[in-house]
Amino acid sequence: MTVRIGITGAAGRMGRMLAEAIATSNMPAILTAAIERSESTLLGADMGELLGGEASGVVISSDLAAIADQIDVLIDFTVPESTLAQAMISAERSLPMVVGTTGFSDEQAQSLATATASIPFCQASNFAPGVNLTFKLAEAAAKALGDSVDIEIVEAHHRHKIDAPSGTALSLGEIVANALDQDLSQVAVYGREGRIGARDRHTIGFSTIRAGDIVGDHTIIFASEGERLEITHRASSRMAFAHGAVQAACWLVGQPVGRYDMQDVLADLECNI
Repeated sequence: MTVRIGITGAAGRMGRMLAEAIATSNMPAILTAAIERSESTLLGADMGELLGGEASGVVISSDLAAIADQIDVLIDFTVPESTLAQAMISAERSLPMVVGTTGFSDEQAQSLATATASIPFCQASNFAPGVNLTFKLAEAAAKALGDSVDIEIVEAHHRHKIDAPSGTALSLGEIVANALDQDLSQVAVYGREGRIGARDRHTIGFSTIRAGDIVGDHTIIFASEGERLEITHRASSRMAFAHGAVQAACWLVGQPVGRYDMQDVLADLECNI
């Protein structure tokens, strides 16, 4: 079965990368719909030509509802407001949805969960397989080292990223906090300035860098007296995220209604190898 995929934010950096990933994937997938905001100057453009190739017949549209019957699953890497709007339409059309958007407020996150409760829904802060392995390594390190270390998370992204810390950094924080039976909202420290005094061992620090065209770097530091463990993932291309999202989309089609993440995708695929 060939999975028909639609993508939102099709003309943006990630949208184009997703289209390329679908075209080059070894998964049984094809791009059949491309969605952009209604004010985009690229409405009506052919995705194949936009990517520098031949016409593909997939024309950029602003109306998901009008072409929902042409796709089996929607991939959305946009901004929270757009994701929520597309989620409403996806739910109405019983359309599975893969979401890589980050930066949701608590209220927006709850609205998204409510809107997608009736469809197969896969959301992750990062779809790169290497990042998801990093999550597991960080969890294992936290459990092994416990509260004997100071924990800091450092992330760097390109100058255009609008949310901070990154969704991936927050996921790392949540995973480590859970491993230590902590509530991240109670122990997170977002940046430091001035005479702050000695560090509280039971905190998790976050540092954010925004510069140039950095795709995405994440490091979690476990530091004690005399030694330091660092676990780092560096992305050199968004293609790792895109291929992971396509993998998740193909997996999601046929899954029962429910909420999933990339860990579910990778665990199931590993069991079936």
